[in-house]
Amino acid sequence: MRQTTIVNREKANKKWFVVDAENQVVGRLAAFVASVLRGKTKPTFTPNADMGDYVIIINAEKAIFTAKKEEDKVYYHHSGYPGGLKSITAAKLRAKKPTAIVEKAIYGMLPHTKLGNKQRRNLFVVAGSEHKYAAQKPERLEVR
Repeated sequence: MRQTTIVNREKANKKWFVVDAENQVVGRLAAFVASVLRGKTKPTFTPNADMGDYVIIINAEKAIFTAKKEEDKVYYHHSGYPGGLKSITAAKLRAKKPTAIVEKAIYGMLPHTKLGNKQRRNLFVVAGSEHKYAAQKPERLEVR
């Protein structure tokens, strides 16, 4: 009989990848990157361990929405005080912080647990085509 091998964090072979978000649909980009961050693209995927790779997203400000979501999509957050519901449209959020739209989309697709917090730290979103992680020798990754 064969044994199932459980891979822990020490045995995980983590790589660095660069994803270009230019002209990519935000939701499809986020779904793909979230699966890479979780490690679901690897044959050694273990749901309770941080198996995912490091992902650098460049040109995050050039990711696109389909239809009229740029004007219609609204992001909400609450201050915690009565009447403290705040809202901002996607267009205003992109003008204020260009990387926030891609970050929010990916964070929403990761687990909302301690493990998800660890996986979030493996994501680096950059506005523009230059990044400061060249020393890690990241490989280019195409969105499927």
